[in-house]
Amino acid sequence: MSFEEDDRVVLHDEHSEFDGETGTVSQTMESMFGDVTYTISFDDGQEAGVPEDDLEAAAAEDEDADEE
Repeated sequence: MSFEEDDRVVLHDEHSEFDGETGTVSQTMESMFGDVTYTISFDDGQEAGVPEDDLEAAAAEDEDADEE
């Protein structure tokens, strides 16, 4: 699953201080080999160069509000 800017995601990286936290995709970058990495913004900072495998789509807090 690929992510777009402003998507809410959960980071799963035991080496990151933001492991398990929900953040927002603020930038996507594609390498010359076609690999996509992401910059994720959190309340207390950001994590750059995050591979797609370390991200999970965050559960919508209130899906009904998004549909209206």
